[in-house]
Amino acid sequence: MLPLGQAQRGFRGHIHAVHVGADKFGLSAEELESRLLELGFVEGARVEILHEGRFGRDPIAVRVNNATVALRRSEAMAIVVIPDAPK
Repeated sequence: MLPLGQAQRGFRGHIHAVHVGADKFGLSAEELESRLLELGFVEGARVEILHEGRFGRDPIAVRVNNATVALRRSEAMAIVVIPDAPK
């Protein structure tokens, strides 16, 4: 298991949990958790990192189930994922 924010482009796996820490970006922990859940970052959802920003690899484009979402890596650190087994 690892935070999605540490994964590299091409990562594929599924969400194990969402654990939001202290306030970030002016949002309370509850607001950030609610936002992530509304975007589809729920336990068991399939995730894939499609693209990384040029500078500092931020933001990232993530496919969660069938939707594509842009996230800051710091936001993605709250999403705990399990990588797919190698083929």
